Order: sequence, then C-alpha cells, then structure tokens
Amino acid sequence: MKKSILKMGIALLCAIIFSSVITLTADAQQPAGIKNIVLVHGAFVDGSGWKPVYDILVKKGYHVSVTQQPLTSFDNDVAAVKRVLAMQDGPCILVGHSYGGAIITIAGNDDHVAGLVYIAAHAPDNGESEGGNGKLYPSAYKSLQKGADGFDYIAPASFYADFAADLPKSIAEFTANAQMPVADAVFHAIIQNPAWRTKPSWYMVAKADRIINPDLERMYAKRAKSTTVEIEGASHSVYESHPEDVAKLIIAAATGATAKK
Repeated sequence: MKKSILKMGIALLCAIIFSSVITLTADAQQPAGIKNIVLVHGAFVDGSGWKPVYDILVKKGYHVSVTQQPLTSFDNDVAAVKRVLAMQDGPCILVGHSYGGAIITIAGNDDHVAGLVYIAAHAPDNGESEGGNGKLYPSAYKSLQKGADGFDYIAPASFYADFAADLPKSIAEFTANAQMPVADAVFHAIIQNPAWRTKPSWYMVAKADRIINPDLERMYAKRAKSTTVEIEGASHSVYESHPEDVAKLIIAAATGATAKK
C-alpha cells in the first residue's frame, strides 16, 4: 500500500514538473506582440555589442537579427539595414544605438517596421543632421580623431572614459582597439521623411552619456513623443552595460507597437 502511494506521488510530481517545462517552453516560443527584432549598431563599433541584449530576447522567444552595416556612407548603411529588414517574415521592431538612430530614422519607413526604439541615439528631423544637432547640444567628449582619408575614430586611450565608463575596463579596452572607423560624412547626412513622425517610438536616455549630450537625447524623445526611460549613471554603451533595461524597453515596444500604430 505504501509503495503504491509512493509511486502515485512520484508520478504526480513528474507530471507537474513535465507540465511546468511544457508551459515554460511554450511561453519562450510565443513572445507577446511582435516577434521580430532588428538591432542596429552605432558608429565606431559593430553588432557584437548587442549580444547581451540578443541573448535575453532570444531566451524570451523573439527572433532577433543584428545588422553589420559598413559605416562607409549613410546610404550604404541604410541599404545594409533594409537588406536585413527584407529578410523578416512579418512586422518587426527596429532598434538603433547612437548613429544607428539616424539610420533607423530613414530605414524605419520600411513596411516591415511597426515601431522604433532609440537607445542613446540620434533621431534627426527633416533637414537636420546629427552633426548639426550635436553643435546645438555639445557633447562632453573631446577624443574624436579625424583621419586623413575621411574616416573618424575615438582615441583608444580615451575610449573607456568617453564611450564605455560603466563597462568593465577590459571590455572597453578591447572595444577601443577593435573599433570600426567611420566615414565622417555619415554624421552630416541630411535627414528627410523621418519614420518617427508616422510610427510609434520608444527612447532610452543614458544619463551619463559623454558622446551624445543627454539633453539632446531628451529633446529627441520629447519631439518624437516617445515612450521614454532614463538610466542613471549609464554611459554611451548603455546598450551593452544595461542589457536588461534595454531588453525591457524593446519588449515594451514589441507589445505596444500594434496598439499604437
């Protein structure tokens, strides 16, 4: 009798555990709202910095694509992002960091894009450039180096303090020495027909950003009527240093974009 009761108890426990696993798996495979996310990196870095955010979103069941635009011209960068958008099997949330914000402001007009997420990013309006806006709200950093060939980079010795002060120093130093030089012309591209005027947007302000003035970030967010969060102590590398916060904002966009369209 005792053995029979014990067997029944074990069987019931196994059934509960199995049911929980099935439920968790189903939840992971069926994210709320829009399932496709496209992540766009900014200047001086590549898409690998998105990995912490990528890992969080994938575990929650989202289909995540990371662009690797060449940073050779604004048109080429927009084309590279649109190439990834064309691969999506349905609507997506388009996310841009830094200069990537200018890119998604144009690429976001693509029919696949249901909502925009700006992470410490530029969001210029008609007739504006990020370089011009940066003069209105000067940045704190002075480490930009302009190469004779028209490509810019940040002085590696200053990269940690200016770009990534809230990352482990070893990671910041590696990123500093793995920089992608950027064609200076991309910062002066004039924006026309910004997507944030017709599509819902979300914005993350990095409150300790030295690359983009946080007040410029706030102006962008207010003007676009973005759902906005501010991250205390966050550097320009907020997308990498605060991946949970970034992922949370992206998920908010994925669940809210349909209702706001």
